[in-house]
Amino acid sequence: MSDHLTTDRTDPTNAFDCPSCGTSSTGGPRDHCPQCLHTRHRDPDDPCGAPMVPLTVAVHGPGDWRLIHRCTACATLTSARVRADDHQVALMALAVRPLAQPPFPLDLLGRI
Repeated sequence: MSDHLTTDRTDPTNAFDCPSCGTSSTGGPRDHCPQCLHTRHRDPDDPCGAPMVPLTVAVHGPGDWRLIHRCTACATLTSARVRADDHQVALMALAVRPLAQPPFPLDLLGRI
């Protein structure tokens, strides 16, 4: 399993076909689907090419939100900038997922 984090995998053809929902996007470099936020592993140093799922949103500073993706084949983590045309509800659902679906039972907090 690879544990490195790569960033900003853009396709120079300026087109993106989503491996998850099938949305086709053109009109600028895209590194993830604007609808479902999924992507494909397109790191120049790793020819994997498998679908990648969005895990969470990371905030690196004012105006710098990033999507964190994990490859479904090799488990590599990547980071991609959130774009203005990304689906806002999908972004918010991803951002609040840790609160709505905590990774551990909340009743354990009372026992600590």
